[in-house]
Amino acid sequence: MKSGLKYGSNMRTSGIVRFGQLPKGERLKRILQSENYRDGEFKNLSETPVMVPDKSRLGIMSDFLFSKKVRNKPESMIPVVNSDIKSIGKDEDVLIWFGHSSYFIRINGTTFLTDPVFSDYASPVSFVNRAFKGTNCYSANDFPDIDYLIITHDHWDHLDYNTVIDFKSKVKNIICGLGVGQHFEYWGFNPSTITELDWYQSIEPERGWKLIATPARHFSGRGVKRNQTLWVSFVLQSPDFNLFLSGDGGFDTHFEAIGEKYGPFDLAILEQGQYNNNWKLIHLMPEKAFAAAEALKAKKILPVHNSKFALSTHPWDEPLKMITQNHKDSEIGVITPQIGEIVFLNNDSQEFKHWWKQIP
Repeated sequence: MKSGLKYGSNMRTSGIVRFGQLPKGERLKRILQSENYRDGEFKNLSETPVMVPDKSRLGIMSDFLFSKKVRNKPESMIPVVNSDIKSIGKDEDVLIWFGHSSYFIRINGTTFLTDPVFSDYASPVSFVNRAFKGTNCYSANDFPDIDYLIITHDHWDHLDYNTVIDFKSKVKNIICGLGVGQHFEYWGFNPSTITELDWYQSIEPERGWKLIATPARHFSGRGVKRNQTLWVSFVLQSPDFNLFLSGDGGFDTHFEAIGEKYGPFDLAILEQGQYNNNWKLIHLMPEKAFAAAEALKAKKILPVHNSKFALSTHPWDEPLKMITQNHKDSEIGVITPQIGEIVFLNNDSQEFKHWWKQIP
């Protein structure tokens, strides 16, 4: 296609448009000026092969396709709390997780929605990466207007075409890494609503607030060509809360750098799931979760990237079992809400069940 969809279109499609578009024009010129873009692609701070270098690509593929996947999907439906999000008072500071890496935040009346995926699958085709039964029960109609849509990177399990199209009339502003805005502009979003940030660039969404794009150790791409858009984590600072939003990414020195520069954090939302020793550099392994939290100087962590899609081979509930097991050796708090459960950010005494223990 020679140009993007017509601005204002609410078109839904399952075709090639869903892949988005690689950066071009002025957007590409800005990318070429980034110190994080070298040799034709964005780079991590440390050398980071997607797959471990001591095993062949064929060997890794064989492991994934033919290794025994023990309980990587639940046998029964995952319980979901059906919260009435629109009725939550505007003066209440809350967070709601929707499985995997999608969550809604309201602080001081300002609303944020991060990496929403409210489709039955997280892939270009409907028969791959299907959502677990019961986990996909929210839609755009359940939400108030969204002041800021935050996208950490453009992988299919974080940027879903049908979902963002459904939210188009509700979203006032979009914040993402360099290049990711090309997808939104191609999909018909108003370019004036899109802000793209390089690592350590920031905006002030409201008076007294700051949203900073910070490094992550990952990669990007929705098609064959990788790393043409930037993957990011975010620091969200309000007058009352300091939050870290990890996006996807493995352990590295950036956690300590972010903690020193912007910590301590009241809450760190850390990816904890879809890990594998074959790609241990680009996803946070269970034994590294509290090391990351300590480096960030986080008081509490919310483990995400689990309980909705089986993108790896580990048991579906292992991330939650591991985070609670490892918690015994740490003073950092862990919150484990059910999908859809309201987390009251001002309530330090709120308790959360180990809800996954009842599901085979």
